[in-house]
Amino acid sequence: MRKFSEQQIGALAPNANALSNGRKISSGGGFVSRMRSEDDTFYMGECKGSGKSNYVVSADFVEDDKPVFRCSCPSRQFPCKHSLALMFEMAAQKDFPVGDIPKDILEKREKKQAREAKKTDPSEAKKPVSEKSSRAGKAARTKKIKKQLEGLGLMKQMTDQLMNTGLSSMGSVSLKNYRDLAKQLGDYYLPGPQNYFNRLVLEMEVYQKDQDKSHYHQAVEVLKRLRALEKKAAVYLNGKLDTDSPEADDDILYEKLGGIWKLDQLEGLGLKKEHARLVQLSFQVIYDEARKEYIDIGYWADVDTGEISSTYNYRPVKALKYVKQEDSCFDVVNTPMLCYYPGGMNKRIRWENADFEPMDGRVLADVTAHAHREIQTAVKLAKNEMKNLLSEDYCGMLLRYERIGTIRTKQGDLWVLEDETGGRMELAGREGWEDTMTALSLISDPEVYRGQALFGLLYYDSKERRIRMYPCSIVTEKGIVRLLY
Repeated sequence: MRKFSEQQIGALAPNANALSNGRKISSGGGFVSRMRSEDDTFYMGECKGSGKSNYVVSADFVEDDKPVFRCSCPSRQFPCKHSLALMFEMAAQKDFPVGDIPKDILEKREKKQAREAKKTDPSEAKKPVSEKSSRAGKAARTKKIKKQLEGLGLMKQMTDQLMNTGLSSMGSVSLKNYRDLAKQLGDYYLPGPQNYFNRLVLEMEVYQKDQDKSHYHQAVEVLKRLRALEKKAAVYLNGKLDTDSPEADDDILYEKLGGIWKLDQLEGLGLKKEHARLVQLSFQVIYDEARKEYIDIGYWADVDTGEISSTYNYRPVKALKYVKQEDSCFDVVNTPMLCYYPGGMNKRIRWENADFEPMDGRVLADVTAHAHREIQTAVKLAKNEMKNLLSEDYCGMLLRYERIGTIRTKQGDLWVLEDETGGRMELAGREGWEDTMTALSLISDPEVYRGQALFGLLYYDSKERRIRMYPCSIVTEKGIVRLLY
C-alpha cells in the first residue's frame, strides 16, 4: 500500500484552507468506503459532502511522479479538499480493500497513453515553425528591445538628475513626479528597473517623515544599483541588436529587466541538474512594498555538493487568493530535474516534480560536511558577491563553528560565532528583517552552541562598516534548529 507524508500532502495542497479541510474530512470519518487496485496504482473513496449524493474521489498513480486526482464535487480547486482527504486516509494507513479499476478510468488511461505516444512519434512531431512565423517572432522581440532602450534612456535622465542635484532634491512634490515617472517604466517593458525606482521613492518618503539617516543611506544604495543596472542593461541590449540575437540568453540582465523564465528555456540553456537532493535550511515570508507582493523565500542546500540555492514564490497582493503560498519543508526533496536561474551565489532554483523522504543523520552529516570552516574564506566570497551591484546586498552561507556565544565589549554584549582557527564574526539582526536573535538566545540545549554549523545571511553593516551575519538556522546531527520559519 502506498504511503503519504504530511509534507507530501502539503506540497500538493492548493492552499492552507484546503489542507485543513481535507484533514478534517479524514479525521472526522467522512469516507463511507475506500478501495485500491491490486497493482497499487489506483485509489478511490466515497465521502460525504454538502450535496445529496456522496462524492466519488480518486487518485491515479499510473505515473508515479504525476498523480492524477479526480473528484465529482463542483470545486474548482485542484486537488480539492476531498482529494486531499483521500491522501490523509492513505497517510493514516486506513484499510483500502482491493477492487477493480473502474472502466472509465481505464479508458482515460488509454486515451492519455495514446496522446503521449503521438507526441513521441516522429511522424506526428510538431511541424517546424515557418520561416514567416520565425521572422515575425524575431521582429517582435527586436521591437521590444528597442522599446526597452527608450525606457532606459528615460531612466538615465531621471538618475542623471538625481546624481547632479542629490537625493535631498526629492521633495514632497517631486516625489509624486518621480512616482509617476516610475509608472511609465512599465510601459517600456522594464518592471525590474521600475521596482528599483519604486523602492527609491519609498525610502525617501520614509526619510522625509523620520529623518533617519539609515533610510537616506539605503536610498543611496538603491540609486547606485539603479544606475549600474541602467548602464549595464543599455550595453547588453545594444549588444543584442548589434549581433541580431534578440532571444533570451543566460545573462542575469534578462531577468533583472523583468524577463520571466520558463523551465524549458532554462533546460535548453543547460541550466539544470539531474537527480538532485535538497534540504531546506530556512524559510520566510516578506512583504515587498515596492513590488506590492508577498515573497516566500526558501534557502536550500544541495546534499551532494553543498551549494546553497534559493526559491522565490511571488504572490501579488491583487492575486493572493489565486497563488498558493509556499511553506517550510522538513523532508529531503528528491527531484529528477532541478533548474537554475542565471546568477552568482544562491542561484534561484525551480523544479516541477519531486518526492520526499525523511531527513536522517546521514543527510545532515553530508550537509554539514560542505560547510565553510574558516570565516575569513567565507567573508572573502561574500564580499566578492556583494560587490556586484546586480546581486543582492547579502548572501546565504553555511559556516562550521567551534562555538557560539556572547562577548563583552564597550558597546555591550555581542553574539559571535567562532571558527576552529579562532576567527570571529558578529551575529546580529538587520533593520526590516524578522528578529532571530531572540530565538538564538532562547535555545536551551548547550550542545547546540558548540561544534555545529550555522546557516545565515552575510551582509555589510554600513554604520559599523563591517560584515555581519544574520542567523537563520543551526544544522546539528539530530536535526535543523530553525530560528525563523
